[in-house]
Amino acid sequence: MIVFAEDVAASGGYLIACSGDEIYANPSSIIGSIGVIYSSFGFKDLIQKIGVQRRVYTAGKNKSTLDPFLDEKEEDIKRLKNIQLELHQEFIDVVEESRKTKLKKEIGVELFSGEFWSGKKSKDLGLIDGLGNSEQILREKFGEDVEVKIFEKSKGWLAKKLSSSENQADKILNLIEERSIWQKYGF
Repeated sequence: MIVFAEDVAASGGYLIACSGDEIYANPSSIIGSIGVIYSSFGFKDLIQKIGVQRRVYTAGKNKSTLDPFLDEKEEDIKRLKNIQLELHQEFIDVVEESRKTKLKKEIGVELFSGEFWSGKKSKDLGLIDGLGNSEQILREKFGEDVEVKIFEKSKGWLAKKLSSSENQADKILNLIEERSIWQKYGF
C-alpha cells in the first residue's frame, strides 16, 4: 500500500500513514508530530466571578477527572501523564516497526519529540520514502497508462446550494474550509 501525504500527515495523520508500505509527500507537506497532547481550560474562577453555581452528579469516583470547572487534582494529572506516556510509546513503536531501517536516528534529530517537519526534511529523516504527488509517483512506478481516480469529500448542504452560482460562492466556501483545516495546525 502506498500512502500520499499531500498536505498534512501530522500526529494521527502520520500514525495512519505508517500503515502503508511506502509514504510519499510533497516537499511543502507537514509531516511528523509524533507525540501525544491533551489540552483544556480552567474555568473555576470565571464561573465563581460571574456567580454561576455548577452542579455535577456522578457514579464512579473518577468520573469527573480533569473537569475544567474544578481545581486540578495532582492524582488526575499523574494519571493523565501515565496514559500519555503509554500512548506515546505505542505511537513510537508503530513508527519504528513501520519505518524500520529507513529512520535516520543517527543524524541527531529527536524524531519522537512531537516536532513536525516539511516533506523535504522528513525525507532526510526517513519519515517518508520520497517526494512527489500521487499521480507523479504512480506514473513513475507503474507507467504512463496508470489511471488515477480522485475521490473527493462530498459537498455539504450549504455548499451545494451556493455552488449553483459556481464561481465566487464556491471559491469562498472552499477557501473558508481550507483555512479552518490549516488553523488546526497553527497556520
